[in-house]
Amino acid sequence: MFSRFLNQNHAFRSGILQKQLLILPFFGLALFLVLTGSSCSTANQAVSAEPKHYIEPPKQKFIPVSTTAFRVCADPNNLPFSNQKGEGFENKIAELIGKKLGLPVEYTWFAQRRGFFRNTLREGRCDAVIGAPEKFERADSTDPYYYSSYVFVSRKDKKLNVASFDDPILQDLKIGVQMIGDDALNTPPAHLLADRGIVQNVVGYSVYGEYTEPNPPSRIINAVANKDVDIAVVWGPLAGYFAARQKVPLDIRPVVPAANEKLPLVFGISIAVRFGDDEFKQRLNQIIDDDRKEITRILDQYHIPQVPEPSNKFDMEGGK
Repeated sequence: MFSRFLNQNHAFRSGILQKQLLILPFFGLALFLVLTGSSCSTANQAVSAEPKHYIEPPKQKFIPVSTTAFRVCADPNNLPFSNQKGEGFENKIAELIGKKLGLPVEYTWFAQRRGFFRNTLREGRCDAVIGAPEKFERADSTDPYYYSSYVFVSRKDKKLNVASFDDPILQDLKIGVQMIGDDALNTPPAHLLADRGIVQNVVGYSVYGEYTEPNPPSRIINAVANKDVDIAVVWGPLAGYFAARQKVPLDIRPVVPAANEKLPLVFGISIAVRFGDDEFKQRLNQIIDDDRKEITRILDQYHIPQVPEPSNKFDMEGGK
């Protein structure tokens, strides 16, 4: 029952579970295989991270950054982010960075589910993950190269104009939300709707989707277009990309959070690197800074909703 996933147990608000449920949606969580992996030398040299984390970062062996390729771990079936054909906006950003580094882009494909960073970046299969949340404990991260938010998606012909979870019309609408599928791992909108007592009229759509089909996460947007639900709350990049490909016009509005909202709805997206790769991170930061206009142009091509950096940020390690 969907109400199980909206359980408001206090444990859901703990720092550990909170950051897990916030991180997972960014990657679309599609399945894929490890198709390639470069071997590299390692030394049992511990690399420490800055002492700012709510949870101690995982110990990391020293693994040198490749000097012959820009090695990226990504998902082969996770549009609009990435796919094996190089059609995602994260593929395009990787190409831009590779060009600036003067290196070819070399991919390792791996499912972005639990264990993704442990089995890819931290194992040395790659040196970067494009599209990671800023400041979380599984890896170090560059400066954000865009901010996006959860958005309301509805058919334009319905003229709903909903932009807040406190809009009373939500009590009477059939609402689609993205679900991770574990009792303790749900997206922020699911929890915030439950906080307002909006449960019985909510329909869950897995962010995993059916991996044997193209574009697994698009089902929730299709549901809006097909009138299976009246409105949906979706992570912005997924909403913008798939809404633009519908036959009927869809309205996309960033969620306006309440002043005292318990969970964040706006997130900065960065590039993940290993703890200790400070020089490499600074090189990537310089490229992000120098080529921000080109990165924004790529995002615009994919209809990615972009919002300003929030003035009141939540700490991804727990709390604010």
